[in-house]
Amino acid sequence: MYRFALFLVAILALPARAADVTSVNELDITRYAGQWHEIARLPMFFQRKCASETTAQYTLRDDDLVGVKNRCRNKDGDIDEVEGVARRDPDHPGRLEVRFAPDWLSWLPLTWADYWVIALDPDYQWAVVGEPGHEYLWILSRTPDMSKAQFEELKARATAMGYELDTLIVSAPLR
Repeated sequence: MYRFALFLVAILALPARAADVTSVNELDITRYAGQWHEIARLPMFFQRKCASETTAQYTLRDDDLVGVKNRCRNKDGDIDEVEGVARRDPDHPGRLEVRFAPDWLSWLPLTWADYWVIALDPDYQWAVVGEPGHEYLWILSRTPDMSKAQFEELKARATAMGYELDTLIVSAPLR
Protein backbone atom coordinates (compact mmCIF):
# COMPACT_ATOMS: atom_id res chain seq x y z
CA MET A 1 0.00 0.00 0.00
CA TYR A 2 2.85 2.38 0.85
CA ARG A 3 4.40 1.87 -2.60
CA PHE A 4 1.08 2.49 -4.30
CA ALA A 5 0.64 5.73 -2.31
CA LEU A 6 4.12 6.90 -3.36
CA PHE A 7 3.34 6.02 -6.96
CA LEU A 8 0.07 7.95 -6.82
CA VAL A 9 1.78 11.01 -5.29
CA ALA A 10 4.47 10.87 -7.99
CA ILE A 11 1.87 10.71 -10.77
CA LEU A 12 -0.13 13.58 -9.30
CA ALA A 13 3.04 15.68 -9.00
CA LEU A 14 3.74 15.46 -12.73
CA PRO A 15 3.06 18.71 -14.57
CA ALA A 16 -0.29 18.67 -16.35
CA ARG A 17 -0.35 18.99 -20.11
CA ALA A 18 -2.94 21.30 -21.62
CA ALA A 19 -4.04 18.73 -24.20
CA ASP A 20 -2.85 15.74 -26.13
CA VAL A 21 -0.79 16.23 -29.24
CA THR A 22 -2.82 15.55 -32.37
CA SER A 23 -1.67 15.39 -35.95
CA VAL A 24 -3.43 16.98 -38.89
CA ASN A 25 -6.13 14.86 -40.49
CA GLU A 26 -4.71 15.09 -43.99
CA LEU A 27 -1.20 15.47 -45.32
CA ASP A 28 -0.59 15.51 -49.05
CA ILE A 29 2.99 14.27 -49.06
CA THR A 30 3.45 15.49 -52.63
CA ARG A 31 2.65 19.05 -51.54
CA TYR A 32 4.67 18.65 -48.34
CA ALA A 33 7.75 17.55 -50.27
CA GLY A 34 10.37 20.19 -51.00
CA GLN A 35 12.41 22.50 -48.86
CA TRP A 36 11.37 23.85 -45.46
CA HIS A 37 13.22 26.43 -43.37
CA GLU A 38 13.36 26.05 -39.63
CA ILE A 39 11.99 29.12 -37.87
CA ALA A 40 12.19 27.76 -34.33
CA ARG A 41 12.74 24.52 -32.43
CA LEU A 42 12.84 23.06 -28.99
CA PRO A 43 16.41 22.13 -28.09
CA MET A 44 17.47 18.65 -29.09
CA PHE A 45 20.75 16.79 -28.92
CA PHE A 46 21.16 16.25 -32.64
CA GLN A 47 20.86 19.95 -33.41
CA ARG A 48 23.06 21.21 -30.59
CA LYS A 49 25.67 22.61 -33.00
CA CYS A 50 23.20 24.25 -35.41
CA ALA A 51 23.47 28.03 -35.37
CA SER A 52 21.59 29.20 -38.47
CA GLU A 53 20.28 28.40 -41.96
CA THR A 54 18.58 25.19 -40.84
CA THR A 55 16.59 23.47 -43.57
CA ALA A 56 14.86 20.17 -44.22
CA GLN A 57 14.46 18.82 -47.74
CA TYR A 58 11.84 16.12 -48.36
CA THR A 59 11.89 14.15 -51.61
CA LEU A 60 9.49 11.51 -52.88
CA ARG A 61 11.08 8.15 -53.58
CA ASP A 62 9.99 5.21 -55.75
CA ASP A 63 9.90 2.83 -52.74
CA ASP A 64 7.07 4.76 -51.00
CA LEU A 65 9.54 6.29 -48.52
CA VAL A 66 10.37 9.96 -48.31
CA GLY A 67 13.98 11.07 -48.49
CA VAL A 68 14.99 13.50 -45.74
CA LYS A 69 18.03 15.78 -45.83
CA ASN A 70 18.58 18.11 -42.88
CA ARG A 71 21.19 20.87 -43.12
CA CYS A 72 22.36 23.70 -40.94
CA ARG A 73 25.26 26.08 -40.54
CA ASN A 74 27.06 25.20 -37.32
CA LYS A 75 28.67 27.54 -34.81
CA ASP A 76 32.00 27.30 -36.68
CA GLY A 77 30.37 28.43 -39.93
CA ASP A 78 30.53 25.00 -41.59
CA ILE A 79 27.53 23.19 -43.07
CA ASP A 80 26.40 20.06 -41.23
CA GLU A 81 24.18 17.64 -43.15
CA VAL A 82 22.46 14.37 -42.35
CA GLU A 83 20.30 12.18 -44.60
CA GLY A 84 17.53 9.85 -43.59
CA VAL A 85 14.15 8.53 -44.63
CA ALA A 86 10.57 8.89 -43.51
CA ARG A 87 7.69 6.49 -43.79
CA ARG A 88 4.01 7.29 -43.63
CA ASP A 89 1.63 5.97 -41.00
CA PRO A 90 -1.17 4.37 -43.07
CA ASP A 91 -3.67 4.84 -40.23
CA HIS A 92 -2.85 8.51 -39.59
CA PRO A 93 -2.14 10.63 -42.67
CA GLY A 94 -0.57 13.49 -40.67
CA ARG A 95 2.02 11.25 -39.05
CA LEU A 96 5.38 10.10 -40.29
CA GLU A 97 8.23 8.23 -38.72
CA VAL A 98 11.78 9.29 -39.53
CA ARG A 99 15.05 7.39 -39.36
CA PHE A 100 18.59 8.66 -39.72
CA ALA A 101 20.21 5.32 -38.83
CA PRO A 102 21.64 3.14 -41.62
CA ASP A 103 19.26 0.93 -43.63
CA TRP A 104 20.56 -2.26 -42.04
CA LEU A 105 19.27 -1.02 -38.65
CA SER A 106 15.79 -0.15 -39.94
CA TRP A 107 14.28 -3.27 -38.39
CA LEU A 108 14.96 -1.91 -34.89
CA PRO A 109 11.91 -0.03 -33.58
CA LEU A 110 14.04 2.52 -31.68
CA THR A 111 15.63 3.80 -34.89
CA TRP A 112 12.30 5.29 -36.01
CA ALA A 113 11.12 8.54 -34.38
CA ASP A 114 7.66 10.08 -34.43
CA TYR A 115 7.28 13.04 -36.77
CA TRP A 116 3.77 14.41 -36.54
CA VAL A 117 2.57 17.38 -38.53
CA ILE A 118 0.45 19.04 -35.84
CA ALA A 119 -0.45 22.23 -37.69
CA LEU A 120 -0.32 22.98 -41.40
CA ASP A 121 -1.10 25.95 -43.59
CA PRO A 122 -3.80 25.09 -46.18
CA ASP A 123 -1.37 26.29 -48.86
CA TYR A 124 1.57 24.35 -47.33
CA GLN A 125 3.51 27.56 -46.57
CA TRP A 126 4.16 26.77 -42.89
CA ALA A 127 4.00 23.71 -40.67
CA VAL A 128 4.43 22.79 -37.02
CA VAL A 129 5.96 19.38 -36.36
CA GLY A 130 6.03 17.60 -33.02
CA GLU A 131 5.58 14.27 -31.34
CA PRO A 132 3.31 12.87 -28.63
CA GLY A 133 5.83 13.16 -25.80
CA HIS A 134 6.16 16.97 -26.12
CA GLU A 135 9.95 16.59 -26.36
CA TYR A 136 10.50 17.88 -29.89
CA LEU A 137 8.93 20.71 -31.82
CA TRP A 138 9.78 22.54 -35.02
CA ILE A 139 8.12 25.56 -36.60
CA LEU A 140 8.83 25.43 -40.34
CA SER A 141 8.26 27.76 -43.27
CA ARG A 142 8.75 27.63 -47.01
CA THR A 143 10.54 30.98 -46.69
CA PRO A 144 13.61 31.68 -44.51
CA ASP A 145 11.65 34.10 -42.29
CA MET A 146 8.18 34.46 -40.79
CA SER A 147 5.97 37.28 -39.59
CA LYS A 148 5.90 37.78 -35.82
CA ALA A 149 2.10 37.52 -35.85
CA GLN A 150 2.18 34.13 -37.62
CA PHE A 151 4.94 32.92 -35.30
CA GLU A 152 2.94 33.89 -32.19
CA GLU A 153 -0.15 32.12 -33.56
CA LEU A 154 1.82 28.90 -34.12
CA LYS A 155 3.37 29.11 -30.67
CA ALA A 156 -0.13 29.45 -29.21
CA ARG A 157 -1.26 26.33 -31.08
CA ALA A 158 1.71 24.37 -29.73
CA THR A 159 1.10 25.63 -26.20
CA ALA A 160 -2.55 24.55 -26.47
CA MET A 161 -1.29 21.02 -27.20
CA GLY A 162 0.81 21.04 -24.04
CA TYR A 163 4.22 22.12 -25.33
CA GLU A 164 6.30 24.16 -22.91
CA LEU A 165 8.10 26.76 -24.99
CA ASP A 166 10.33 28.42 -22.39
CA THR A 167 13.41 26.99 -24.09
CA LEU A 168 12.25 27.55 -27.68
CA ILE A 169 15.16 28.49 -29.93
CA VAL A 170 14.24 31.04 -32.60
CA SER A 171 16.58 30.20 -35.47
CA ALA A 172 15.36 32.51 -38.23
CA PRO A 173 14.39 36.16 -38.62
CA LEU A 174 10.91 37.30 -37.59
CA ARG A 175 9.49 40.31 -39.43
